Amino acid sequence: MKNALILHGTGSNSSGNWFPWLKNELEKRGRSVWVPDLPRADNPNIEKYNAFIFGNHDFQLNAETILIGHSSGAVAILGLLQSLPDTISVDTCILVGAFKDDLGRDDLRGLFTTPFDFERIKKHAKKLIFIHSDNDPYVPLDQVKYLSEKLNGELLVKERQGHFNLEMGEKYKQFPLLLELLDNRVDMSL
Repeated sequence: MKNALILHGTGSNSSGNWFPWLKNELEKRGRSVWVPDLPRADNPNIEKYNAFIFGNHDFQLNAETILIGHSSGAVAILGLLQSLPDTISVDTCILVGAFKDDLGRDDLRGLFTTPFDFERIKKHAKKLIFIHSDNDPYVPLDQVKYLSEKLNGELLVKERQGHFNLEMGEKYKQFPLLLELLDNRVDMSL
């Protein structure tokens, strides 16, 4: 089944930033889309996130699934991939503003209770695409360069786009680049 999971970042929710727009656009292309409000998003925790996602029996990850995450939601996708059973893999993961450690913030430590197993993560996704800005105020570029190298992912660095959220203004109520990437890499036909 062609479906998509979109995960928001710390302190955000399913109606923030470009998430509703992307959900609508993917549904127009025939995807079933789940954009959950992650539990306790002010203090993300990978075990709680995974239990919440795996606990939704109406949404099943499969070989046609695309995963899109923003900020700590992107990190949560890495943790989700690492926790998948050996028999399950997904198609494409787009990770926007991802990071490799807690950035010195207590509220992000729950995302890193288990070290990344990069080989295991790679086995569970056909394609990993990282999008980052050269002026992200929260996540240094070297963080995503490290992840993309370890995971053999594609890295797209955009100029002066901040954290790809509404702090950059109303333009991030939409994110057309994501659709362009997906249209070029995934069968998006109805």
